[in-house]
Amino acid sequence: MDAMDPLETSDPSDPSEITRRRLLSALSAAGLLAVIPVAGPGGPSAAAASEAGRARLLANTVAVFAGTAATNARPETAAKLAAVERTARANLKAMDDAGAGELFAGLVLGTDEANLNTAFRRLYEIALATRTPGLPADLYGSTAVRRRVIDGLAWLHERYYGDQSRGYYGNWFHWEIGISQHVSRTLVLLADDVAAHRPGLLPAYVASMDAYLRNGTDGDVDLDSRFHTGANLADITTNRILQGALLGEPGEARIRKALTDQLTVFLTIDPYRLRHGVTDGHYADGSFIQHASVAYTGSYGKGLLTRVVQTLKILDGTGFAHGEELVPTVYGWVKNGFAPLIFEGWMMEIVKGRAVSRTDSGYTDVAVVVEAVVDLSSLATGAAATALKSYVKHVRATSRTALDPARFVSPVSVVRYADILGDTTVPPADLNPAARSVAFNAMDKTVHRRPGYAFALARSSGRISKYEYMSGENLMPWFQGDGAYYLYLSGQDQTRAYGVDYYTTVSPYGLAGVTAPAEQRRTVPELYGKPFYDNPGHPLHFTSSSESQNKYVYFPRGTHRYSGGAVLGAYGAAGMVQSDDAAYRDRALLPDDFVVYRNATATKSWFLLDEEIVVLAADVGDSAGRAVTTTVDARTAAPDDRITLTGVLRDGRPWTGPGTAGLRWLRYANATEGTAVGYVFLDTPPVRVTLDRVTRSRRVVRTANPDTNATRSVFAVTVDGAAGARPARLAYALVPNADDDRLRAHRHGPLKVLANSRRLQAVSHTGLGITAANSFTEGRHEAAGLRVHGPASVIVRRQGRRVSVAVSDPTMDRDTVTVLLPGRPLRKLTADPRVRVSGAPGGTRIEVDTHHAYGRSFTATLTE
Repeated sequence: MDAMDPLETSDPSDPSEITRRRLLSALSAAGLLAVIPVAGPGGPSAAAASEAGRARLLANTVAVFAGTAATNARPETAAKLAAVERTARANLKAMDDAGAGELFAGLVLGTDEANLNTAFRRLYEIALATRTPGLPADLYGSTAVRRRVIDGLAWLHERYYGDQSRGYYGNWFHWEIGISQHVSRTLVLLADDVAAHRPGLLPAYVASMDAYLRNGTDGDVDLDSRFHTGANLADITTNRILQGALLGEPGEARIRKALTDQLTVFLTIDPYRLRHGVTDGHYADGSFIQHASVAYTGSYGKGLLTRVVQTLKILDGTGFAHGEELVPTVYGWVKNGFAPLIFEGWMMEIVKGRAVSRTDSGYTDVAVVVEAVVDLSSLATGAAATALKSYVKHVRATSRTALDPARFVSPVSVVRYADILGDTTVPPADLNPAARSVAFNAMDKTVHRRPGYAFALARSSGRISKYEYMSGENLMPWFQGDGAYYLYLSGQDQTRAYGVDYYTTVSPYGLAGVTAPAEQRRTVPELYGKPFYDNPGHPLHFTSSSESQNKYVYFPRGTHRYSGGAVLGAYGAAGMVQSDDAAYRDRALLPDDFVVYRNATATKSWFLLDEEIVVLAADVGDSAGRAVTTTVDARTAAPDDRITLTGVLRDGRPWTGPGTAGLRWLRYANATEGTAVGYVFLDTPPVRVTLDRVTRSRRVVRTANPDTNATRSVFAVTVDGAAGARPARLAYALVPNADDDRLRAHRHGPLKVLANSRRLQAVSHTGLGITAANSFTEGRHEAAGLRVHGPASVIVRRQGRRVSVAVSDPTMDRDTVTVLLPGRPLRKLTADPRVRVSGAPGGTRIEVDTHHAYGRSFTATLTE
């Protein structure tokens, strides 16, 4: 077989995977006919059925966004309806107060595409109020208000939108997606009034929206376009579905074409058999990528989830698609892609791209996911529906911030959410097992979960971007993909630990887990005076959304192949070779005024156990001779939280306070939050401990943030390397929720560092019977008798007479990885099909076929 089938790793007992097989088979072999029914032969009955389907589609859309008389009569929707009314009245007042040449007071149009998008959004919000049952009569059903909206649409089209020679400036997204979304929804809400009041407005707008789809082909989607992928594709196609329904019979072909295009986002990405060259989407290991190389589940991923679930609701009962074929696939996204990344109602930072700099919290992100899950549960059946409802209850029960259903898009979703919470037959239950380790190797991220904590690691490589900066967002991102990690503690309000204020108050050079050179970097606006580098005359043609801008400014990749790791049951190992980014590598190709930065060097491993996360670092230094700093941890707290620090020096004496010292262990405790983290220094130079009060404006990380200050107590543990010093090595363990006794106990084990060099890093845990190793270079590497032909990542666990093994290729380049287990020969009990077990001198030989496995772990269970 030339390439691994993404479904090869699926559980055949999982009904979502069985249906996914059927879907993919239909997509590839039957031209989507299993999902999109073929239009029947002509005639009165066929025409009537199509007309009824379009009418149902429009009615469904109105119900999704405005609710129904029944849902809006429920007391649970009162806050949502009040929000709709409040927004509409504010927008109407802004129209009343508008001066000459304005549609809304103070909103200047003509040069700012974001303002134009805002104008269309405000018209939609007013139109929504006129179709929302339960609102006062001067809004709901008001012909006068609806005509104001329609006249506003005509005014905008005449002056700022209809002339394409004057439009399409600034961000392409507003012209191709944002504005079209607001216009399409507004036209659906006011369809009858538009037909009666301005019958030419609908075809005029559809023609203009097609004309602005400039990254497509002839005003339609182009699946070969890098702009028409993932969440963006879902948005564009949903807009076109609505437009097709509005156009009547001539629009049916538009609906079917848009559905066919949208269905491509349901396909699992196979990196060895790309369709249309697209790497954006969901991968077999649960990863989600947007912008070709950015881990993005928590931003674009949740946008895609929302849009496809909305589309399934809009299509329900229309006859245009069989949504039941798609629901299990989306369930799989939630279970394997989203749930591992949500901890006690908080979306982890490692999958949010530039959105980490926004003031919306991780709790707000998860509320969006919850609404989609609520609606998906109404479309699912059997065990999947129950599991989704249980997960909704679990998020509600564990989140430290109450979810506000008034922020849901749909009043119908508000009612469904209330019904799930009130259903005593559905118990709260996570979609994750209590102990889980997940290698999202397709997007270079790792998540390790235990009762009481979750650990999230951001890696990068020649495949995956180090960070994402764009549009003045995430201004200081330089080291976010260089092994930065986040230790989430149970019961804590994560807005005090992470979120935008973490990046505001913690130095970008001192993020937890990062090794950074001693230098001061400047942001893109500081370097070039605008949010991007502009040089269209250069051979690489730098413009705001060019491929060169993406490659070298917005989301540059690393330059080393090694980033990945193995998973064995609930345990994990991850490794990464820190590298320069693509801009530094290609500096000779770039313009003279383009600024590039050289990175520090480090080879790192993370071994993920029960009570400890063990971190090894070797070759820590800088080939240019600069000083470097490695941050063991950086934690923030509310400024008045009661923080205590205790520790013991290597000679056994008590540690007396902040400063630089040779520590055996250290404990950070936040009595206000009831949380603690311990640090065991296994083989580490003296560390520097600081506890400072830091105040900075949130605007330092995002130009559009309010200029308001964040104040945090910032605790940091760092290892400083002097300029010109020889490369150093570090070995330490993070011990979540540790008390002093647990930390003292580590003096006599159970952890042991077996190797720590740029070639091999390995540890053992005697209590768990685990030996884990990452080999980074070619050739044979050995630690405690375990022999690995690298590069590879290996975990071995011995439990009595049984031995379990997991092997992965973090380079994703190798055809075969070989491991030799020392001792008496072992017999195979179970093994993945690609694993071969045989006897060998001195032990047992395990040979794994890793060809086209894309970082997947292969396992075997052996016995003496």
